[in-house]
Amino acid sequence: MYAEWPLLSLVIWTPIFGGVLVLFAGDKDPSGARKIALVVSILTLLLTLPLYTLFNTDTYLMQFVERHDWIPAFNIEYYVGIDGISMPLILLTSFTTVIVIISAWEVIKYRASQYLAAFLFMEGFMIGTFSALDAVLFYIFFEAMLIPMFLVIGVWGGANRIYATLKFFLYTFIGSVLMLVALIYMYTKSGSFAIFDFHYLRLSMTEQVLIFLAFLVAFAVKVPMWPVHTWLPDAHVEAPTGGSVILAAIMLKIGGYGFLRFSLPITPDASSELDWLIITMSLTAVVYIGFVALVQRDMKKLIAYSSIAHMGFVTLGFFVVFRIVNSGHGEQGAALALEGGMVQMVSHGFISGALFLCVGVLYDRMHSRQIADYGGVANTMPVFAAFMVFFAMANAGLPGTSGFVGEFMVILASFKASFWIAFLAALTLILGAAYTLWMVKRVIYGEVANSNVAALRDINRREFLFLAILALAVLALGLWPGPLVDVMHPTIDNLLNHIANPKI
Repeated sequence: MYAEWPLLSLVIWTPIFGGVLVLFAGDKDPSGARKIALVVSILTLLLTLPLYTLFNTDTYLMQFVERHDWIPAFNIEYYVGIDGISMPLILLTSFTTVIVIISAWEVIKYRASQYLAAFLFMEGFMIGTFSALDAVLFYIFFEAMLIPMFLVIGVWGGANRIYATLKFFLYTFIGSVLMLVALIYMYTKSGSFAIFDFHYLRLSMTEQVLIFLAFLVAFAVKVPMWPVHTWLPDAHVEAPTGGSVILAAIMLKIGGYGFLRFSLPITPDASSELDWLIITMSLTAVVYIGFVALVQRDMKKLIAYSSIAHMGFVTLGFFVVFRIVNSGHGEQGAALALEGGMVQMVSHGFISGALFLCVGVLYDRMHSRQIADYGGVANTMPVFAAFMVFFAMANAGLPGTSGFVGEFMVILASFKASFWIAFLAALTLILGAAYTLWMVKRVIYGEVANSNVAALRDINRREFLFLAILALAVLALGLWPGPLVDVMHPTIDNLLNHIANPKI
């Protein structure tokens, strides 16, 4: 039955049109706007479930494909579909949006309808980005999601929100322009904007290197990778809680997705030639940024730097594959690295989102994110403290949680490439525990630090709901990653077969 429906289009456009309805509801009746936003986000999540339940895990081919002429003069199409790489990220997007809508229920009072509508628009644009198989359609969705995030930070952000939004927009936009130039060049070579036509272009090494560098700038900013990471801490500190959650849980993953969909299959020879550059940048993020996180005084900034360090595992897993294949360990180790990077993206979505929500819970009560303003929170908020300690342990890579699985897979695969790469990557298990548990010790444990902490009240049912859902997700992926790995395995194998064949 579902096969006859334009299911993927429904998933993309339902939150976008739902956002329009929320805007029309207006702020005269914020309760109505909240209810519409919640219904639309839950409906979108329900629509994404058949993408998983009906997904054929025995093939690498695109599924739920829709292809229609859009601008025939330039061979531009409305062309969407999903595979084992994009489908988990779409589920993560729809799941996280529901959590954000619930978390903002009582907190956002200023222009609540516009705030909620912005997240619904972002949801549709991000799902469109993960689904687009036409380069122009991808670029439009890729750029469109910047607009609502720009507004979320700029309107509902902190005191330095204008600086943070401009920095966020300029970094991401400049990288996107270079990507557009690369896409147009490949169109002139192939006569098509279909992404899979780009995959089979025969490009010289010079062409591949230039295209690879254009993609690198665009996607490295999105991840973000060192040294183009400096916009992220500023954006997180100034963003409202919901903005930080979406930014960390979903938007950063679009950079990783771009490497898999564009850089590796289109420019495999350049990717292999320049893998040292990405590996160096990734290890710098893991080690150096881990030390930077240690000295942070603002909880949000600490978690932001932690995100950069953990996303370093994603890019490391994606590019260490060439070292593994060249070392003679075959595609099994390479598949482990790629799948580990994908698992890390999904896991980081759960954990980083949960940690930012925990900071938001404290900020709503004390209007401070400074670690020094807290201490002994477990005495007054024991239930909340249990959740925050759990998510902190997951962030540090505790076995049994999702934070362990992806990192372990990437480290294990890295050993097949180089002991020293694996050794440096494994330092995150020490550094992650250091900065995360140091924050928890100062915020959660000890005696009650002051009268403000003494007056704190524990989480309510709404806060318990979204933290409990995320805790279950972290546990489920940590204890049983099999369903996620099974979904992506044929697509990863096909990608490895594609990049193993030289295109020069």
